[in-house]
Amino acid sequence: MRAIADPPALRCAGLTVRFGERTALNDVSLTVRPGEFVALAGPNGSGKTTLLRAVLGFLVPDSGWTELFGRPTTDLSVLARAREVAWVPQSESPRDSVRLYDYVLYGRFPYHRALDAETAEDHAIARRTLHEVGLADRAEDGILSLSGGERQRAVLARALAQTTPLLLLDEPTSHLDIAHQLDLFTRVRALSRERTVAVVAAIHDLNLAARFAERIVVLSRGRIVADGPPASVLSVDLLARVWGVAADLRQDPRSGIPYLIPHHLLTDPTPVPGAREGGPVHVVGGGGTASPFLRRFTEAGYLVSTGILPLLDTDAETAEALSLPTAIEAPFAPLGDAARERNRTLLNEARAVVVAPFPVGPSNLANLEDLKPFVSRVPVFLAVPPTIAGRDFTGGKAASVYAELLAGGAEEVVGVEGALRALGRREGGVSATDTTAPAIATSSPER
Repeated sequence: MRAIADPPALRCAGLTVRFGERTALNDVSLTVRPGEFVALAGPNGSGKTTLLRAVLGFLVPDSGWTELFGRPTTDLSVLARAREVAWVPQSESPRDSVRLYDYVLYGRFPYHRALDAETAEDHAIARRTLHEVGLADRAEDGILSLSGGERQRAVLARALAQTTPLLLLDEPTSHLDIAHQLDLFTRVRALSRERTVAVVAAIHDLNLAARFAERIVVLSRGRIVADGPPASVLSVDLLARVWGVAADLRQDPRSGIPYLIPHHLLTDPTPVPGAREGGPVHVVGGGGTASPFLRRFTEAGYLVSTGILPLLDTDAETAEALSLPTAIEAPFAPLGDAARERNRTLLNEARAVVVAPFPVGPSNLANLEDLKPFVSRVPVFLAVPPTIAGRDFTGGKAASVYAELLAGGAEEVVGVEGALRALGRREGGVSATDTTAPAIATSSPER
């Protein structure tokens, strides 16, 4: 077993690899200590696999150098390298259906001369690693009879049988279900901690990387753009800059580990007319009815506000997650003066209003009543289905206010996408008689 004070498990400096005109790695430097678990992350084509193959000596770099435990990789024979580092590729397709047990024994090859027989220790290691990856009951089966996920675990077992102080894994969970993904990384992390094995794993899933790795190294277009513990590397800005994805950053309350919730691509090839221009779209809802509108309008690029919503309501939680201005009231309470004043402020700032098909009772009837002064000022869209008749629990008062809104110029639209198209039509100045418009009823011409 190696001590932490020993030379780095791997080190590369100024590593540049080109394939013709394309630069796959550009001046990459990386050091990994014994016992470290380092995750390599980055979009497809960012250089993760190229870096691993260069470390193994499979690729000759155009410039720069690599070392394994203080010795230049180029000075090590193939067998010497195989005693220092084990490799799990993205996929492997065995040609012959060799017995799984024998396949795992291949991992002991670096420790024998030609024609040497396997030792008792070799067999003990093969049995142990098959048990560790959950394939002990398949030891006598042919490798080709295994499923894709089982075969990936078999490749890991063969690598573990090499008992090397450095383990490189290239997308090792690509064929595994979620249970086996967690199992594999739990075993690999235990190997790293208990036997001081250095692990470098290319991982697409940033949340898995944060869960198991001590360091995350992010590659983008062949360069390292971030390197550090998960808490310092994972960020909304990183996902936006490197992957072009908008996300929310959360923290697991049990472990304190950060995780990202991606929600949409930042590059929208079909931008909505009028998005992000002027004041926001104000959404009226409750009980979860507004949430699809809030998410979709935000994705489309609109500024959005909402209210009045009870604290802890599903729509209120969605608004909080999206950081939207909101008028909030206490749960199960009638809409009070302060909340209504806040809601009117948001309505005054709005460029359009969308009313989700929320159930209307005596406690939230004011959400409809407060719209009456605004229906003549800004476009108001009333989303259906269901119709107001099916969600009026006020003895007809809600239906009466709803009729007043329609008479004042509000339009009914079908669902979230209908509301989104109606917003675009209003912003773009398209006539209300446009046959592509989603409105199913209208009481007045376009204002």
